[in-house]
Amino acid sequence: MITSRADKARRRLACGVSALTLLALGTPVMARQVAQEGSEAPVEVVVTGFRASLQNAIRTKRNESGVVDAIKAEDIADFPDLNLAESLQRIPGVAITRVNGEGRQISVRGLGSEYTRVRVNGMEAIATSGGTVNSGGTNRTRGFDFNMFASELFNSLSVRKTASAEVEEGSLGATVDLQTARPFDYKTSQLVVSAQASYNDLAREVTPRVTLMASQRWADGKLGALFSLAYEKRHLLEEGANITRWTYGGANSGFNTASTLNGYTIAQINNTNTATALYHPRIPSYVSYDINSERLGLTGSFQMRPSDATLVTLDILYSDVKTTRGEHQLQAIGFSRAGTGKPQTIIRSGTVEGKNIVQGVFDNVDLRTQTAWDEMETEFTQYTLTLTHNFSEKLRGGFIGGYSQSEFSNPVSTIITFDRANSQGYSYDFRSRLPAIGLNFDVTNPASWSMVNGTSEVRIRPNFVTNAFATSKAYLEFDANENLTIKGGLDSRKFRFDSRGYYRTSETVVQTLTAAELTDVSGVYSGFGRNLDQPSGNATAWLAPDLDKFAAKYNIYCNCGIYALTDINNSSARGQWITVDETDTGAFLQADFRFTALGVPWRGDAGLRYFKTDQRSSGFAAVGAVIKLVEASRSYDMTLPSLNLAADVTNDVVFRVSAAETIARPSIAGLTPGGDVAIQGANRAYSRGNPYINPTKSKNLDLSLEWYPAPNSIYAFGLFYKKIDTFVQTLRQDIPFNQLGLPNSLLDGTTATATDIFAVSQPVNSPGGDLKGFEVNAQQQLSFLPGFWSNFGVLANYTYVDSTIDYLTSTTPGAATVSETLVGLSKNAANLTLYYETEEFSVRGSVAYREGYLTAVPSNDGNTVAGTNETTNFDIQASYNLTPKLKLSLEGINLTDEFNDQYVDATNRLNVRSHTGRQFFLSARYSF
Repeated sequence: MITSRADKARRRLACGVSALTLLALGTPVMARQVAQEGSEAPVEVVVTGFRASLQNAIRTKRNESGVVDAIKAEDIADFPDLNLAESLQRIPGVAITRVNGEGRQISVRGLGSEYTRVRVNGMEAIATSGGTVNSGGTNRTRGFDFNMFASELFNSLSVRKTASAEVEEGSLGATVDLQTARPFDYKTSQLVVSAQASYNDLAREVTPRVTLMASQRWADGKLGALFSLAYEKRHLLEEGANITRWTYGGANSGFNTASTLNGYTIAQINNTNTATALYHPRIPSYVSYDINSERLGLTGSFQMRPSDATLVTLDILYSDVKTTRGEHQLQAIGFSRAGTGKPQTIIRSGTVEGKNIVQGVFDNVDLRTQTAWDEMETEFTQYTLTLTHNFSEKLRGGFIGGYSQSEFSNPVSTIITFDRANSQGYSYDFRSRLPAIGLNFDVTNPASWSMVNGTSEVRIRPNFVTNAFATSKAYLEFDANENLTIKGGLDSRKFRFDSRGYYRTSETVVQTLTAAELTDVSGVYSGFGRNLDQPSGNATAWLAPDLDKFAAKYNIYCNCGIYALTDINNSSARGQWITVDETDTGAFLQADFRFTALGVPWRGDAGLRYFKTDQRSSGFAAVGAVIKLVEASRSYDMTLPSLNLAADVTNDVVFRVSAAETIARPSIAGLTPGGDVAIQGANRAYSRGNPYINPTKSKNLDLSLEWYPAPNSIYAFGLFYKKIDTFVQTLRQDIPFNQLGLPNSLLDGTTATATDIFAVSQPVNSPGGDLKGFEVNAQQQLSFLPGFWSNFGVLANYTYVDSTIDYLTSTTPGAATVSETLVGLSKNAANLTLYYETEEFSVRGSVAYREGYLTAVPSNDGNTVAGTNETTNFDIQASYNLTPKLKLSLEGINLTDEFNDQYVDATNRLNVRSHTGRQFFLSARYSF
């Protein structure tokens, strides 16, 4: 299976490399000939639309000293993609992670969102959203969730891959700048409105999207105001298989001793040695998520130029995303349940491939049907004041100050389960990527299910996360002469992270329902599996708890009686109560210069940045036999040098070299000195923080050669190397609870026992390593071709990254390590866009490929790794200008309905396989 996947990747990459080779060797030559032939009679051409966006972005890249890539809006409130992450993936070295069919987070040159800073209107910010467990859940990291914003609110974004002293520290991968529109960006008054209809072929519902942008200038252009609005509703379904990992036969006390498996003894079936044991799916199930979201974005920008020397700008950004998520799962929970679960389950027959029991028939299997409902909201607010002033022809300065806050709330997070104990004739077959599951009873009949106190569950888990930044920065710039500018400044950032959550004291304390009572609070969930291509015979409908009826009848949200919620008094909820306060103060000194050497003009910047970080965190931890609030504080400081050089080798060739030291601070939630005992169904977990985790420091070198044969064309090749001193690894170990040094009272009110194996995780500093790779970027308008063909253009890029590090398997000195690829790193990634554009008509198709990547090393339950398999996404967009003011557009996202395919272990055991369908948008845009 691994070989076939690798072969597939190689075939795709071979096609991509061939295309890039043709572009690099063929098209540039023709373009150079045309440029030479036309050099005696230059003609000024005004371009608009997508070509104008490309041309502006290329101009930005060329004028920078370091390695910077940008994307510009095609027109007023008309960004090239509907989602900012979707646009970012077109940039070389950038790969995205999708959640519910939409880009959520990015990685740059193999380094995940934790290593990437995002600035909005010049200020660092964190935007937090919620997600399913399989998609990372609620974001409690430094990663930025790009699905918070509609793209129409922004007119440019840039990815700064190399460091300069004037740019605040905190990034190893890149600093991403998002810029909203301002009134002085436009010479005349503007009013643009757009209406759009969205359709998903799984949800099969049309939803609206509306945008508006108005800009006005007064007082001879010295005063301006801009307002923009973006409102959207979306309805998506995500359906597929959810296995919750694979585990070894001897886990959870092993299978019943009456089990038979051809060629294996019962001792081999229940082997507890993870290196030699047989593995089986832990909780084989199918899952459906029904997601409805409502997103409102507002921006306001006010600019004033009281004199030719002074500019004052106030930017306001607000985004509110409300989401509801309904979930239905049909699970075989008994395979991971000790006591009356797995030890009663009998294997009647099975098929073993390698070390995996890929097919089997079983008796006495505990099954579960569960319904979940989440209501989530994220409000993001930012105020930014920017002041620039020219004190003289040579001296100028500026100030940036402001505040941003991302407040995530999940006030309703509820799961209700019905159970069926000791079901007979259950079967599964994982010999295809989507498993065949045989249930051998009428799953829609209420008489087939029960709700029993002590076994079934009602989980009520509201949770909340707040991230807040207060930022200020002041700087001066002095032109010593026409070739040298000295810059210096001070900056301060105060960051606050606050997380909290609530649980019931005991989630298995429920009403035992009679058959009639269960019928009254249940319903048949149907329609599962559309376009899923699952094996025939799988259930497409099953009985499920009706959460609304159950809540109404049993008043589960009263916060009283058996449904009372607890916070720090609850062992599971207590771990979510985390606060982190961080103050970063910095100073920089930088020289921007120009000189001529070896007959070539050079430009660049060199400087030093000093910073000090004061960090204080708190959480709940066991102090002896007592749980207490504990606090930890620390400080560290560094001086980071940086150098960027760009040589204009010819009028259209630029060579760059950059060197710098950079740092990335540790993940936020992991800084808690506390711990979190989590018991959910058959899952047993204990996560603890590490407030003294070291930041990651890197020494970086970049080399780039770029050719600009035309204003909207570029051919570039870049090499990059990072020597990283340490990585922050999540160390995962399986340890009995009674060996964790925690009081047994933490298990009171749960189904867990002191001898149960808990999946223990903690962030630790693992040995560092080298990260190296290269990027190839080609953009060419084919204007040198005759007639119709001259309206075509091509964008293509390919990135290769490699970094193999040693992962710790224990905190014991001298313990063995595991050598694997860096978590989150895709070695190969490529993008290709072919576009055709005239004054009236534009169409472009894009494909984005990302090779598979690891998400955990090692994984739980003895699995060597966890990861996500490769993805290839196809998108298309077409527009037609009916008049100079009215434009119609049609866009299709994920045209091939690419699946999210996650696995555990190097043998590629299926963990998650789900899809969200194709998304289509039809819009009309009018400029007044």
